[in-house]
Amino acid sequence: MDALRQPLEAGLLSLGFSFDATQVDRLLQFLGLLEKWGSTYNLTAIRDPRAAVDLHLLDSVLVLPHLGGASRILDVGTGAGLPGIPLAILMPASQFVLIDRSAKKIRFVRQAILELGLVNVEAVASRIEDFEPREGAFDAILARAFASLSEIRGMTLRLLAPEGRIAALKGRFPEDELAELGVADVEVRPLVLPGVAVERHLVLYR
Repeated sequence: MDALRQPLEAGLLSLGFSFDATQVDRLLQFLGLLEKWGSTYNLTAIRDPRAAVDLHLLDSVLVLPHLGGASRILDVGTGAGLPGIPLAILMPASQFVLIDRSAKKIRFVRQAILELGLVNVEAVASRIEDFEPREGAFDAILARAFASLSEIRGMTLRLLAPEGRIAALKGRFPEDELAELGVADVEVRPLVLPGVAVERHLVLYR
């Protein structure tokens, strides 16, 4: 993993993030766990570690500046812990709940949380429709490659604090989904992943 340290640190710096050596170590350790257990748990199709730095780690943390300092964050459909675990590593003062309906994937996420020593993350195996949080509503709800915008809103709005926001990560500009959503207070922000020719958009709404 030492060969990946420089591109990871360069990517974080280019995004304007502050970080320390321990956080970089944890991000790389998480990448190693994804590589080790990826095929066993059917976690990811990306096999090239260098590409995984961009498309797993840096792509996950692109949303960080847009979370408005949220203290309680729900990651819906987290899968292998993306984007929740990379964000939790860089946001140690925030509490994260990572939820997925796949018990197998949540087993991996819980093992990763344990091995990384993350005290600000809880992993829950559940359908979002059945989930009841133990500590109240969330300041921010994240959804990355999970469902359409209207479906995300319908399934998660009851879990959102009054002044909270839903942050949906999309690839191309989701014109049809926005029309279907039909909500006035929506903001779409383009995101740039340094050195990678992919489209990314963040849809923020309350």
